[in-house]
Amino acid sequence: MTILSIGEILWDVYPDSSRLGGAPFNFAVNAHRLGHRVLFLSAVGDDERGAAAREKAAALGLDTSFIQTAAGAPTGHVTVCLDAAGQPDYTIHRPAAYDFLRLSEAELTRLAALEPDWIYFGTLYQMDAGARREVRSLMEALPGARRFYDVNLRRASYTPELVRESIALANVIKLNEEEAELFPDFGGVWAAAVTRGERGCKIRIGDDRAECPASPVKVADAVGAGDAFAAAFLHGISQGWSAARIGSYANRLGGLVASRAGAIPDWSAAELE
Repeated sequence: MTILSIGEILWDVYPDSSRLGGAPFNFAVNAHRLGHRVLFLSAVGDDERGAAAREKAAALGLDTSFIQTAAGAPTGHVTVCLDAAGQPDYTIHRPAAYDFLRLSEAELTRLAALEPDWIYFGTLYQMDAGARREVRSLMEALPGARRFYDVNLRRASYTPELVRESIALANVIKLNEEEAELFPDFGGVWAAAVTRGERGCKIRIGDDRAECPASPVKVADAVGAGDAFAAAFLHGISQGWSAARIGSYANRLGGLVASRAGAIPDWSAAELE
């Protein structure tokens, strides 16, 4: 399966460290680890953080040919504060280099030649008008690719109109329980996952439905857990699994990531068995 993931790459800046992340980037790394061909589309700045991000992305096994350099724009970063339960609060600093990704006709042609199966996109990235246009241009250039929308709302980084428009463009969506309460009208998509924290998840694949209990873990850092869940969710769909099997598998990977520090900690497929 070939997946295009478009959106933000940024540094999660904690009080004591900085770790590379961004939901579309985290998703891309996890989908790559699950054995899929993933092309990540974004931009970094011509700065120290940008060079480090590009080097880290390559070390994680991602193809960096569609990570552009946006001259004069700072590489994205967010300030992260964790509460006692390991739940994050984010302060997002924009404009950032990822806002300035611009796909040329030649690049769109190259991407179309790869015949991708899926386009993954989120909300935060699309709050920039130029970024939103790039998502639409990608979809128009790849009419045969199905679309996975990870709602993934962040404070002051969404509008109801944008979320509803994005849901309407998607074949599959992933959202958490609070987001599902805000935007309950997503019955038109083919498949959906609603994450529920320690209460697991609800999965619908066509007419197949399941409620799956969470994997019991001690949460160290919940950053990136939802992105890992999303990668496992799409992986299960690609394998033709049942809703129950997909939910159980995605819960295991999300829990595994939450039990370790950072958005993309090391893990192996054997740990999911």
